[in-house]
Amino acid sequence: MIEAFWLSFGIVLLAELGDKSQLMALAFAARYPALTVLGAVTIATLVVHAGSVVLGSVAALALPTPVISIAAGIAFFAFAAWTLRGDHLGERDAARAARSTRWAMLTIGAAFFLAELGDKTMLATVTLATTEDAIGTWLGSTAGMVAADAIAIGAGALLGARLPERAIRLFAAGSFVVFGVILVLEGLGLP
Repeated sequence: MIEAFWLSFGIVLLAELGDKSQLMALAFAARYPALTVLGAVTIATLVVHAGSVVLGSVAALALPTPVISIAAGIAFFAFAAWTLRGDHLGERDAARAARSTRWAMLTIGAAFFLAELGDKTMLATVTLATTEDAIGTWLGSTAGMVAADAIAIGAGALLGARLPERAIRLFAAGSFVVFGVILVLEGLGLP
């Protein structure tokens, strides 16, 4: 479980760097208290990643391990390409971030929940849950996402909106390629 936690934590932390939900965290933090934003992000992530782990665990029961490893490796190559392409905060997401404070926790939580459905961090969690401990994957992926968003909130408060986005994307994409190669080699039975 500990290994699954740290693996999921690291992968999701990398996946979240420069992601649209991290940009949403920056936008929400400009309007709402940081603890409110982090609380809402945590709750939404716990729910989305719990579903992701269930989906991944079911897939693990239905497919042979080598097929899962190769598919997971290919998925990580796709995550690398997605990371290089980058995400941008659209007008609709920016509008969500600007809503009234009366329903701040619900607004932020719903926005993050919807933003994470089908996002690379959700898909990374599904992928990890096919081969790793379910509870460790769930808690690790949630902690990784919350940590990345906390970094965005803190950095946004200190540095404004000027983060070295290109360098972050290149590092994250490179890490996904390395994980993808490892998984494909494992699936093929190579060292």
